[in-house]
Amino acid sequence: MLIDSFLKYLRFERNYSEKTIISYGIDLREFERYLKEVDAELDFTKVHADNVRNWIVHLMDNGCVAASVNRKLSSLRSFYRFLLRKKVISVNPLLKISGLKKKKTLPSFLKMEEMDRILDETSFGEGFEGCRDRMILEMFYATGMRLSELIGLDDADVDFSARLIKVTGKRNKQRLIPFGDELSDDLLKYIKVRDEALPEREKALFVLSNGNRMYPVAVYKLVRRNLSKVVTLKKKSPHVLRHTFATAMLNDNAELRAVKELLGHESLATTEIYTHTTFEELKKVYKQAHPRA
Repeated sequence: MLIDSFLKYLRFERNYSEKTIISYGIDLREFERYLKEVDAELDFTKVHADNVRNWIVHLMDNGCVAASVNRKLSSLRSFYRFLLRKKVISVNPLLKISGLKKKKTLPSFLKMEEMDRILDETSFGEGFEGCRDRMILEMFYATGMRLSELIGLDDADVDFSARLIKVTGKRNKQRLIPFGDELSDDLLKYIKVRDEALPEREKALFVLSNGNRMYPVAVYKLVRRNLSKVVTLKKKSPHVLRHTFATAMLNDNAELRAVKELLGHESLATTEIYTHTTFEELKKVYKQAHPRA
């Protein structure tokens, strides 16, 4: 009952995405099952900090990595803040619980010359699908938008006169991303090819060959397939192209706060990871080029 009330709060008052709500529900029910295994009389209102610490140990003993443990703790923290506001509990048992330290990994990204090869030298095939696939890769690289944001684009979200794209990000927050002449020309060409091939279709900007809106797995597969033609990175996902956009902007001296706004990040700390990426790239160049490196 408490979990259901919390999930309704996330859906209707906080406007969380369905995917996030499902993840929170899974984490909380997993914790609830753990409590019942420890003590059949133990419920959410009787939890102490030690119960949470023991749960963390239980998760790690069962192979849960630090990132997963921290995500589950985040779900639990939000839940107990909710219970505190609703006066279901008087003390938050997670108040002094710290997350696990995890190794920071630098995001994968493509070099400028690799993107040039993909967009200018790679064959995407003839017809509508080839034109669409290339356009999707260019859109990711030129705007840095998320996969969900690209799929959600409608024709009406692109303002060619103002050179702005309206995207709807996490928690339905909207932002405007500017674009240049090259993307404008290529988008207009794509739309012409699409309209000729599919006069009957959904209002989405990017559609399948049957006219329906693109879905995540389809975009992921086409990105991976086409990146594999040029790069040997282990990760070949749409998010790699988002990383590539951010890294390219910072390498060309874009201001960090401007990149934060373009990416739709909540915190500047999230964007700062790309400053480490660019610094790592500088070190590689130095080691390769300097005679005494």
